[in-house]
Amino acid sequence: MRAITYSRVSTGKQAESGLSLDDQAERMGRELERRGWSLVEAHTDAGRSGRTGKARPALEAALAALAAGEADALVVAKLDRLARSTIALSRIMQTSQDQGWALVILDPDLDTSTAAGRLTATVLGAVAEYESELIADRARMTHRRRKAAGKRAGQAPILSDELRHRIATTRTGGASFARIADELNAEGIPTARGGRWHASTVRHVCVSVERDAELAGTMEAAA
Repeated sequence: MRAITYSRVSTGKQAESGLSLDDQAERMGRELERRGWSLVEAHTDAGRSGRTGKARPALEAALAALAAGEADALVVAKLDRLARSTIALSRIMQTSQDQGWALVILDPDLDTSTAAGRLTATVLGAVAEYESELIADRARMTHRRRKAAGKRAGQAPILSDELRHRIATTRTGGASFARIADELNAEGIPTARGGRWHASTVRHVCVSVERDAELAGTMEAAA
């Protein structure tokens, strides 16, 4: 059997550390060795969500290779690494059936070339989707409560207030996001994560300052 492996982490922090990716690769490698299968390709989506509709180039490449007959099975370390919605999982399983390749998920131990494996995978996929929606609901509720209490709904700013307001003031003065980013990079001022500035990074800071100002105005009006 020729196999393609697929691994994924959903956050930039996980992608940078590589720990979760390494763990997935190790588990899949051991399983391929145990089964006596050969590894054709290893595909990885780093910093990609498993929700329906989110682009995952590595998964698309793996599925294309399977469709072309370059391998006989897709091996994944864990169900939620492949999909966090029953729609996405069902589509992959249907494609597997139609094209005649096996889908093997190590955690839980599922082989969807069997009817029992397909049923179990569908049920567990529904549970994974439910858990994902619960997490999103709790996050939204927490944000609403913090906003109602006059607190920031998101993460507290890492940049200094002086730099944040300098950026916002420069923007108000008519400078473009790209120009502000170029000026900050020229001065050697790092972003909150220690990287280079981009127009999108500057825009994020400006939006954050605006939201803080709106929140302050709301609290003054309520006082």
